[in-house]
Parts: sequence; C-alpha cells; structure tokens
Amino acid sequence: MTDIPSIQWFPGHMTKTKRMIKASLPLVDAVVEIVDARIPESSKNPDLGSLIEGKPRIVILNKADAADGSSTQKWLSWYSRQGITAIAADCRSGKGLNKFVPAVREVLSGVLKKYESKGMKGRTLHLMVVGIPNVGKSSFINRLAGQKKAKVEDRPGVTRDKQWIRISDDIELLDMPGVLWPKFDDMTVGEKLAFTGAVKDDVVDTEALASRLLYILSGLYGKRISERYKIDVSECEDGYELLLKVGKARGMLISGGEINTERAAAAVLDEYRSGKLGQMTLELPPKD
Repeated sequence: MTDIPSIQWFPGHMTKTKRMIKASLPLVDAVVEIVDARIPESSKNPDLGSLIEGKPRIVILNKADAADGSSTQKWLSWYSRQGITAIAADCRSGKGLNKFVPAVREVLSGVLKKYESKGMKGRTLHLMVVGIPNVGKSSFINRLAGQKKAKVEDRPGVTRDKQWIRISDDIELLDMPGVLWPKFDDMTVGEKLAFTGAVKDDVVDTEALASRLLYILSGLYGKRISERYKIDVSECEDGYELLLKVGKARGMLISGGEINTERAAAAVLDEYRSGKLGQMTLELPPKD
C-alpha cells in the first residue's frame, strides 16, 4: 500500500466564507448542501451543522451518475432516517433536479403556511447553497436557473463572492463560495477529497495519490480496474505497483524504457474524476 502525506488546505478566502455564511443565515429560510455522491461523508463540511444553527437542510447528492447506484440508495435511506431530505442528482445534465422545487415546498411547508396566515401568500423563499470547492454548486444553480448566472469552472475555489439567483417565481438561491475546513482529522478524508479534485493537485503528490486510489479501487472494484487497464490486480499489494502496470499497459514510456508514472497518474486521476472508470462509491453511510 502506498501512503500519501497528510493533506491540509485552507486558503484564506475560506475563513471569509465561514463568516459570510454566518452573517447571511438570517436572510434565508433553509440551507441546501451539495455533496459528492461518491464520497457523501468526506465531502460534507463537519462545521456546517454548527454554522447553520438548526436551519432546515436539503442535501443534494451530486455527481450521482458517477457513483454506485446501490450505494447512493443506501445514502438516501440513511439521510431519510436522520430526518434530512436528500436528492440524488447529476447537476450537469439536470437529472434528478426536477425533485428539488417540490422538496423545497415540502421542507418549508410550515413556513409557507405561516406566510399565508399573515396574508403573504407567494412570498419568495430564500435558500443558501453551500458546499466544498468543486462539488458542483454553480452547475446546480445554473441548471435550475436555466442559464449561466453563477460562474462555473472545473477547478476548486472559483466562486468567490455571494450572489442571489432566482430559479422560479417564488424561490431565490444564495450562492456561497466553496469552503473546506481548517484540518482533516481523518487522513482518509483528505485523500478522498483529493481523489475527486476538491483539493488542488498542486498541493499533493499526484503519483502517490493515484497509487493510493488504484489500491483502494482494486479492493472495491478490482474486476473493473482490471478490465479498464488490461492488468492483473489480484497479485498487487502495492498501489505504486499498480500504477506501474497501468503505465506499461498504456505504453507510457520515456527514454530507456522507463515508465512515465507522472503521466500514468494523471490519466488515472482524470479517468476516475470524469467517470470513465464507471460508477464507483468510496464510502457507505455510518451505522445509525
């Protein structure tokens, strides 16, 4: 098994974002948290619960098209048992997002009735959208709004300032910049965030990262990895050995016949993140 150094990444603007979330809470009726369906626990900010102070929450399991469907169903059931409304979706294509507005009305039915009793039927509902970098917040908002109102870019930390976006006659979303937390207490959390691209590649050793990813995937989805790269994973006990096999099988060689592990690592990470390795989930719900 290949170990990678402990990953810690907390840019200064993320401290500002936490303050911004706190200050904006009085303006919203509920919070929408976007998580990565492949790593719902690791992509959840553990500080959020204390930050949002008991506001109603809706969880969007984004990138569900890249996650294992049976595992996603387990997560949906788990959230339901916690009393949290969760929706599996693919924010780029919009699949699953037709459930969002009905879910908002259901979660905030009490608020709507309160407004109606005060003669304010049709009053706009305000929801704050939060999530870690690169989890798909802007894609979520843009798909619901029907146009590119929130800036989207496939790299962590691109949304910097808060902005309001109307997605229907009576619902507005407040887009907040992505925020990680000061320290990953569990090293595997940092690993998983790095696997999915939530942590910038320039702060990690990508060869060690890809080796670790291959080691984990060989245990969870060994047959699929074997078929994708045309390699035998059954006898490999080390992730770096798997990376070498991938590089050799793909003909990624440099002068002298040495395997270009940097290029092989880039290919593995790209293919995992883009879903080319198939639908894979790296963690299951905790026991209730």
